[in-house]
Amino acid sequence: MNNRRLFLKNLSAMGAISAVPTLLQAAGLRGEENEGVGRTILFQGDSITDGNRGRNNDWNHVMGHGYQYIISSKLWFDYPKKGFHFFNRGISGNKVTDLEARWQADTLDLKPDVLSILVGINDISAFINGDKNFDEAHYQSGLTSLLQQTKAALPNVLLVLCEPFVLPVGKIKDKWEDYNAEIKKRQRVVKQLSSDFKASFVPFQTAFDKALQRAPAEYWIWDGVHPMPAGHELMAREWLRVAGHLL
Repeated sequence: MNNRRLFLKNLSAMGAISAVPTLLQAAGLRGEENEGVGRTILFQGDSITDGNRGRNNDWNHVMGHGYQYIISSKLWFDYPKKGFHFFNRGISGNKVTDLEARWQADTLDLKPDVLSILVGINDISAFINGDKNFDEAHYQSGLTSLLQQTKAALPNVLLVLCEPFVLPVGKIKDKWEDYNAEIKKRQRVVKQLSSDFKASFVPFQTAFDKALQRAPAEYWIWDGVHPMPAGHELMAREWLRVAGHLL
């Protein structure tokens, strides 16, 4: 078992997402269908996660579009015998306070085995626009409270905390100094909480910054906040690189 953990750790460090299924099969791991069977994976957050998801049982729209759709569709395809249950509960415009208001019904009641959270950009926008109730301290205390509630109710849950991100495009570019300064504060909070709660930390900002070597910012994020199709693919690959081993 130790050899398997070492293999998966090294594989994650390589970042070779497209090679994961082949490598796992070669290592004799993909056939272990009893591991992770029936796990529930929940994506929580704001509009980036919402992705215009449906609010009913229409499976054509249940996951919305975006990184969470790419992740779930790939894993559903690759591991049909695992019986994964993927849920998307992102809501456009949400801040940490909005997540707090609906946390019981939209998170704890679903009893996820893996919980992925991406939130922060709306908190920053509210703060920059003059609402000081959404400063760094409130963001940290609110997110900390959510994580404490989650661990108390679901002690075995595996947490994935995603780094909020921006690129200098559109309205974000017009206020770039403000957004860049505030996003860095929230990023430090998420990284620290990932350590405190033993969560997997997904460095989306770093991934987007590196992607600028391949194409300009507008190629990855159309308005500085919401990713282009290639940006969502980048997010899915980064999420799987960091947190794929949890599944």
